[in-house]
Amino acid sequence: MVELFFPIEKLLEKLGSFAYEELLFFYGLKNDLEKLKKTLTIVKSVVLDAEEKQVHSHQLRDGLEKLKDACYDAEDVLDEFEVENLRRQVIKQRSIGRKLRHFFGSSNPIAFRFKMGHQIKKIRERFDEITSMMGKFNLTPRLDDHRQGLHEEREHTHSFVLPSNIIGRDKDREKIIELLMQRSDDESETVSVIPIVGLGGLGKTALAKLMYNDQRVEEHFQLKIWICVSENFGERQIMTKMIDSVTGENHGNLDPDRLQKVLQDSLNGKRQLLVMDDVWNEDPRAWGDLKSLLLGGAKGSKILVTTRSNKVASIMGTMIGTPGYNLQDLPYKDCLALFMKFAFKEGQEKYPNLIKIGEKIVEKCRGIPLAVRTLGSLLYGSTDEHDWEYVRHNDMWKFRQGHDDILPALRLSYNQLPPHLKQCFAYCSIFPKDYKFTSAFLIQFWMAHGLLQSPSENEELENIGMWYFKELCSRSFFQDLGYEVPLLELIEFQIHELMHDLALLMAKGECPMVNSDSQSIPKNVRHLSFVGANALRNDFASFYLT
Repeated sequence: MVELFFPIEKLLEKLGSFAYEELLFFYGLKNDLEKLKKTLTIVKSVVLDAEEKQVHSHQLRDGLEKLKDACYDAEDVLDEFEVENLRRQVIKQRSIGRKLRHFFGSSNPIAFRFKMGHQIKKIRERFDEITSMMGKFNLTPRLDDHRQGLHEEREHTHSFVLPSNIIGRDKDREKIIELLMQRSDDESETVSVIPIVGLGGLGKTALAKLMYNDQRVEEHFQLKIWICVSENFGERQIMTKMIDSVTGENHGNLDPDRLQKVLQDSLNGKRQLLVMDDVWNEDPRAWGDLKSLLLGGAKGSKILVTTRSNKVASIMGTMIGTPGYNLQDLPYKDCLALFMKFAFKEGQEKYPNLIKIGEKIVEKCRGIPLAVRTLGSLLYGSTDEHDWEYVRHNDMWKFRQGHDDILPALRLSYNQLPPHLKQCFAYCSIFPKDYKFTSAFLIQFWMAHGLLQSPSENEELENIGMWYFKELCSRSFFQDLGYEVPLLELIEFQIHELMHDLALLMAKGECPMVNSDSQSIPKNVRHLSFVGANALRNDFASFYLT
């Protein structure tokens, strides 16, 4: 999904600034840039409509991709002007001396003007060609984003697991806790493995967290360890995450033999509960290599695995007669109760006409709690029947969910974000899955990339960033909120795995993540993150952003 309103707006803002007008007048290129501004203004007027209609047209989507590339190239050209202007300012300083003059050299303004004039002409021609193509789609000019008015801010929760937000899973919780407490059917097995299997967004992780923090589980197990596995299933990664969870210290630099010794000492015959969240690796050899390392606990130890794959459950599970515990779709009545909880304010009148529309929206969520919660959050506080009908009848519902597809509800919720929030959310894809953010770090990251728009000169960008953050929280794009320093509003949080998938899809290869095994980098990359071999802790020291 190509999103361009915000990049075009930034370009026009630059071109309209007094500093740029003076700079371009100096190089005799003001007329060229005025023509570029005119073209960009025309494109901006229809780009919101084009973004919504691109799901129906490959040609329009391809045109928007070309438009995005042209915007980025135009931004690069403007950056060249800025660099040249700064270079000339430095050279003009009398105090710099001959050596510095020689270091910087001299620039021929005529040659620079010719080169930049040629680049601007090429970019204008690209924009004109794209504008001509977009004219074939009868796009409606629209400079205001009607979707911004659809939402009202919600009070934020600050608990890693809020039982009141999990509805309709009491029987599942009790059944799995019973499995955790019971003796193994196979006396030869020191550790039993219980997989929870189900579609993304069904609430496997939330259910596992409920059980992990249950008082009965606390009293039954001497040691509890929680690790998010995702794509990283290597022995070293798993051992390091387990040790870090138990000791709170980073052991990523130890050699494998030393890691194994530290892990065995940590388990030391204790009855343990290990939760391995979000397992994807379907290679039996990988599990075989790891299994022997996890047998150091006492009898009665359990490993609880959450996965979307029945094959993973079959490989890892030790349950008799079944590969795992299959988590079913949430019943309709529970989905409706969950939707009402997130769509209406506490104590707010539940209008019968809205409830009827809500019932139809819930039907389309197909029993997926994450979809229900997301759409409920999207409509939170709105009593406008048109808003509810828009969500109910939006064409995004026509796209059925496939194995690798993002839930239509999540994509629809993303579509309702204003352009500046879309950019901020998509940039989160540059971080690994299950990364533990702090609000302050993310806001600084947004600031560094120029994603925060201040409505006035007096407004601090940090305050704007916190408002953006709270907006995304209230729309359920972030989860597991918990205050670290309440007085400073320093909040630790995470992004649900499906929401991370959504961010990756929306970033469209612009923010790829690579490691030492990566073979290639996409041509259209604008931002790149590198995760080193020891990047197993969620701290900035082992995570590199460029």
